[in-house]
Amino acid sequence: MSQQDRIAAVGAGRMGRGIAIAFAYAGHDVCLVDLKPRSEADFATLRDAARSEIAATLDMMAGFGMLDRSECPAVAARVSYHPAHACAEPLAAAAVIFEGVPETMEAKSDAFAIISKHASANAIVASTTSTILSNDLQPLVTCPQRFLNAHWLNPAFLVPLVELSPGGLTDPKVTERLKGLLEEIGKVPVVCSASPGYIVPRIQALAMNEAARMVEEGVATAEDIDKATKYGFGFRFAVLGLLEFIDWGGGDILYYASRYMVAATGEDRFKSPDIIETNMKEGRIGLRSREGFLDYADMDVPEYQRDRLAAFVAMLRHLDKMPARKG
Repeated sequence: MSQQDRIAAVGAGRMGRGIAIAFAYAGHDVCLVDLKPRSEADFATLRDAARSEIAATLDMMAGFGMLDRSECPAVAARVSYHPAHACAEPLAAAAVIFEGVPETMEAKSDAFAIISKHASANAIVASTTSTILSNDLQPLVTCPQRFLNAHWLNPAFLVPLVELSPGGLTDPKVTERLKGLLEEIGKVPVVCSASPGYIVPRIQALAMNEAARMVEEGVATAEDIDKATKYGFGFRFAVLGLLEFIDWGGGDILYYASRYMVAATGEDRFKSPDIIETNMKEGRIGLRSREGFLDYADMDVPEYQRDRLAAFVAMLRHLDKMPARKG
């Protein structure tokens, strides 16, 4: 794919606007398509609101140094706005169509019926759903092999990650094409199976519920829990992936810590999955054994550790939390 490929974002809400900004910023023409039947006046109100929000967001991005303010009008001009009764042409011309209508099967079904009617046979069709599995949506699309989920995290124009979830009928080449396109615009796509919660929502649901539970139990104040997650949990996982972190400290530490937490709380939610116990038995505990979730056999481990520690120092500078120093 190239910058000449046109993108259609179906649904003119927060996600559609965020995707439109991401692609327009990267040089693509984007059709923002509203599939909800509206009067001409109501659509004009929606269009003006979307246009104003996109302009304000680009101005904010310019303030962050992401582009020059003089460039904002040209980027904004790459986004066009289309009502439901005029959706045929923009859908037919799009190389990739992102569906972002409300999270109900009825809304999705209606949207994919319209998309399927007008989309080019070669177009990739992707849902941005955060809740519905790709296998459940795939039957709603003609040529289901060109369909998959593409879960963006808000704000879509800033967060690099996009979780791609192919359905059982998705052509692997389609997944690779969309992955390549996203990489071209600076995103970090990952591929996961059709599983509830994808990757990030599944992990963060556990973390957020545990944080709320600690407030409920009086373990700490909300302010201190947030401080702990920003400067401890989040600080480390901005540099190390979760599984990389297990390997860094050693899978044995997680194994014994999990056993203690289960015994101390009586809660099975702290129990390690079988893979942790299997890795322990087979000696795959991470850096010390040069094998864990990741393979370190051919790696210069001391150099790798210095590189990660340097990234921690860069994070400290970014947060203005360098250790106090006197003398």
